[in-house]
Amino acid sequence: MATAMSGQDVFGAAPDADAIEGIARDTIARLPQAFAAHLGDVLLLVEEEADAETLAALGLEHPLDLTGLYHGRPLGEKSSMDSGTMPDRIHLYRQAILVEWVETGVRLDDLVRHVTVHEIGHHFGLSDDDMHALEDAVAD
Repeated sequence: MATAMSGQDVFGAAPDADAIEGIARDTIARLPQAFAAHLGDVLLLVEEEADAETLAALGLEHPLDLTGLYHGRPLGEKSSMDSGTMPDRIHLYRQAILVEWVETGVRLDDLVRHVTVHEIGHHFGLSDDDMHALEDAVAD
């Protein structure tokens, strides 16, 4: 029997924030140690959707246009002068992820893994190619 996590059970209840966070945390746990060692202070937040201020700052009009966002400075740009700043944060936006999941038919765990790795990639200042390689490294 297919589960909601696989993207096959379109009639079940939509995965909640805890389910999405679980997939994201599993993704983080699978990262190579060189990456995982530098994520200890990064907060992972699963929210229903991006707020109006965030959307405006990104030039987006609709919250379903944003599945994830990294707030912070990439590691290569940090300095000792950064003390006292807000911690780096990775935001995953549940509603946008669910809409993309339904529209694309991509497995939910693959989609959440993709969004999570993409935002982690911003933390490290990675290129898109490097993000894809990192995503391949954590794939099942």
